[in-house]
Amino acid sequence: MRRMRDVNAQKVEEALGRAGASRAELREAHAHWTRLSHAPRAPKGAAALRMALGPPPFRGLRPAGSLTCDVLRWPLPSWPGLEYEALVGPGGELWNQWFVRPSGPVTLGFAGLVPWACVVADVAASFPGAVQIDGPAPHHWTIDFPHGGRTHRARFVYGLFQRLDRAPSGPD
Repeated sequence: MRRMRDVNAQKVEEALGRAGASRAELREAHAHWTRLSHAPRAPKGAAALRMALGPPPFRGLRPAGSLTCDVLRWPLPSWPGLEYEALVGPGGELWNQWFVRPSGPVTLGFAGLVPWACVVADVAASFPGAVQIDGPAPHHWTIDFPHGGRTHRARFVYGLFQRLDRAPSGPD
């Protein structure tokens, strides 16, 4: 939630309220995770996710170029219909982690772009001409797409839609 707060602070505040948590507790949870991430003996990569989330209810394989990666997924109660997915390389390294719709992308109308309700694949599949570009920070994604005579920029954190902006005109 810490990274999501940078892009959509109101949704994070609402989620904290539903969870009965304070901003201080969010900061402490983030600090704890950061300390664990940098501790020499703490689990890394997928092992750290297993430690935090438990054993993944879904485990599968996915080709990635000439390699095959493990796919691990966890449902999370705050995001019904979505799952948190980790792609793990042959050496056990964590290649990617983000929210996905396990049943595959859904087609959305423009009004269906609701924060925390759709993922990268939904937006990419719903708007012809959509272009994925690098996000401004780790675990951020951006999709620019045309609609209604304008180019819009959908911003994601961990693959979960956060906010819609008007795309800048011209090169970034």
